[in-house]
Amino acid sequence: MSNKSPEAPLLPPVAWRISDTPVAYPDAIAFMERQAQAIREGTAPETVWLLEHPPLYTAGTSADPAELIDPDRFPVFETGRGGRYTYHGPGQRVAYVMLDLKHRGSDVRAYVHDLEQWAIETLGLFNVVGERRDDRIGIWVAQGAPSNPAYREDKIAAIGVRVRRWVAYHGIALNVEPDLSHFAGIVPCGIEDHGVTSLWDLGLTPTLPEVDSALRAAFEKVFQRRTRSA
Repeated sequence: MSNKSPEAPLLPPVAWRISDTPVAYPDAIAFMERQAQAIREGTAPETVWLLEHPPLYTAGTSADPAELIDPDRFPVFETGRGGRYTYHGPGQRVAYVMLDLKHRGSDVRAYVHDLEQWAIETLGLFNVVGERRDDRIGIWVAQGAPSNPAYREDKIAAIGVRVRRWVAYHGIALNVEPDLSHFAGIVPCGIEDHGVTSLWDLGLTPTLPEVDSALRAAFEKVFQRRTRSA
């Protein structure tokens, strides 16, 4: 007789959507709201949507109006995700993740940690070391030795989450090759002492399809299709 504990049941596969042209922000929010409701009702699968937006700024629930430096530069949208101001635009891969956390431990903090790890694992596939920082959100890339006066830390991925009745949506935004000057219209995520970077800014030139493949591979590693408990 085996003494092994029974394995937790597998979750249904996550559905993936990839949009080849920029998606208007209101359209993306409307889809996520509908999909999250359907996931709660058990009529739609958990979903990851990879897309780009036209240039725009979004204000999270903690946004400080003083951090919107140039309100006339791009459209500004208030959103229900956590966090402050961020930028979205061409060359940035936005990954909207709609998951039922009731089947994944019912732990929002652990879920955010998994999103961070997803970004870190994705970057690792391009030999980029992405790191967390205890005093600031997002994923960061350190350049140079800490003792070097030229040492810097730049954000390469932003994270924002909303959870309603245990279904999470919004997700991560990974800078592939956006116009980094577009971030100058805001204080990104309220952090003034550090900059932003991208894969192309670091000297790497992956295409968006290559980044999408890396995101899918890393997702399977981090978000195993298995419940957290039997």
